[in-house]
Amino acid sequence: MVVCGDDALAHRLAAELHYVYRTRVTVVIPGGPPLADPAGQRVVGWRPGARTSAFFGRFSAAVGRVPPARQTADDSAPDGGVRVMEAPTLDDDVLTEAGADRATALALVHDDDEANIHAALRARRLNPRLRLVIRLYNRKLGQHLEELLDEAARVADPGMDPAELDATTTVLSDADTAAPALAATAIAGTSKVVQADGLLLRAAERTPPGSHEVARPGLCTLALLSSTTNDPGGSEGSDSSGDEGPRLLPGDEEVAAATGRDTVVLEAVSATGPPLPPRRLGSRRLPLASLFSRRLRWSVAGMAIAVLVLTIAAWQLTGAGLLRAAYLTVLDVLAIDDPALDEPTGRKVLQLLSGLTGLLLLPVLVAAALEALGTFRTASALRRPPRGLSGHVVLLGLGKVGTRVLARLREMDIPVVCVEEDPGARGIPLARRLGVPTVLGDVTQEGVLEAAKIQRARALLALTSVDTTNLEATLYARSVKPRLRVALRLYDDHFATAVYRTLRAAHPRALTRSRSVSSLAAPAFAGAMMGRQILGAIPVERRVLLFAALNVAGHPQLEGRTVAEAFVPGAWRVIALDTAEPGDRQRDLGAAPPYDGVTHQEPALVWDLHPGYVLRPQDRVVLAATRQGLGEILAGAPARRG
Repeated sequence: MVVCGDDALAHRLAAELHYVYRTRVTVVIPGGPPLADPAGQRVVGWRPGARTSAFFGRFSAAVGRVPPARQTADDSAPDGGVRVMEAPTLDDDVLTEAGADRATALALVHDDDEANIHAALRARRLNPRLRLVIRLYNRKLGQHLEELLDEAARVADPGMDPAELDATTTVLSDADTAAPALAATAIAGTSKVVQADGLLLRAAERTPPGSHEVARPGLCTLALLSSTTNDPGGSEGSDSSGDEGPRLLPGDEEVAAATGRDTVVLEAVSATGPPLPPRRLGSRRLPLASLFSRRLRWSVAGMAIAVLVLTIAAWQLTGAGLLRAAYLTVLDVLAIDDPALDEPTGRKVLQLLSGLTGLLLLPVLVAAALEALGTFRTASALRRPPRGLSGHVVLLGLGKVGTRVLARLREMDIPVVCVEEDPGARGIPLARRLGVPTVLGDVTQEGVLEAAKIQRARALLALTSVDTTNLEATLYARSVKPRLRVALRLYDDHFATAVYRTLRAAHPRALTRSRSVSSLAAPAFAGAMMGRQILGAIPVERRVLLFAALNVAGHPQLEGRTVAEAFVPGAWRVIALDTAEPGDRQRDLGAAPPYDGVTHQEPALVWDLHPGYVLRPQDRVVLAATRQGLGEILAGAPARRG
């Protein structure tokens, strides 16, 4: 396996592949000299320089307390199965030196879409069968790139198996992967959802039942939450929580014995309806209420009533037709009619009253013009939080992650107020189109959070890329509103655990969660590199539970065993069976089924499995597994090692 990148996602992805899936990994990080000197002599790719040593330090921090993999005698890297190269650019020589021409998979996870695209095109030319996993933020571009690279692989190798071709290129976004979990953390009662075969799996947290209550078991228990959930000094489930941390996929006996602990249960399975029509992010039509103020609208209405009264009076006094009376009244109001010198007294009085009405109409017209001009000038500006706003979510940071979370929250019609320091941040145009109130300023400065109405907010999402900024904003928000629900983005696991304990001890009645985008996204990237279909990842405190579609054939842990025998507590559990014939199976269970407006295809997944059902080689199952459990299953399958 080859990983190209040098940020948090690259560190955690390399750790996932090496420690969980037991694969040898070559990591290419920016920096270092080119692979050839001016004389054309080859230079060894990796060297234990400063950046390499720094990488291994962050690599070790990413894996926490995960036990190291078994090392082999021919491992040449300082960490056994991990080899690090430093290269200024990802050209053909660098990719060849990294082994892309003979590797199983290549992950391009730089934070630069253009660099990932260039490297993907070069790698596809070097090895048509290479499995590419590309990190791209632009979703539409990613779809086109995936089609292009798959077509290039098919043309270069016409004999490639169609099933292998489907897994040749995978385009993922770490922001899209982590956004649902981050948005769900900020909203009480929002279920964690995984989609499979047009069905929604809802994982819900449940508190222990009372003395006279009966617990709803659901389909199965996915996890036991930390035993210190109700302890202010307890730690949230992290890599260093030990026995106090959450227990993923516990056995029935363990669930029965864990009295008083909250659980995560696969609560229900329901069919998804037809896709909703796409929502317009912005409207070209300005409503009247936003164009003119209420006072101006009442003034215009009063003037219209005055003109109507004058028209009726002229109709009655002069004996002219109604249309002629209305026409003469309008001319008099606009002062463009001839003076009524030879007309009766009633006509003269009406003309004077119409002129007076016209004088009153002039400032109304000027005010309307000024208000309309001001409205159009500020139509492209960011909205300020309204005075009476309450019950909203304050979102700090409109970078890649914050932008995706903002879109998720607005899809659920959750009121949001954004805070961003950079006026040119990526999410500013989206906030402007959606009409989301936004405060521009440094969140660490006094008055910025108050401007976002933090004292009346329901939750705070601190999603900037700086841990200390997120922590400072969280502490200040808690000082303003001690029981505020908080979710902050933190990378370092030990730092996150210390922060969680302190906040929990200081505010035991307030909900506090810390999330790492890289830890949420790395399992999906690693699963795609292994060529396995990862349907989704559900965060359980600071750990992750994976849902994967797996063919039973070639896995001795599953093949020929009953559903009950294939269940390994703490590692994996079969939760569904694909009953469709192998030739009729949906290739991507995670994708929504096509909707033609008339008919729906019956779901092929069966969830209520009998414990005595024997898994056959031709079966395909949906597996709930921990990262280590999924790695152990895949290690027993025949596969090329990169």
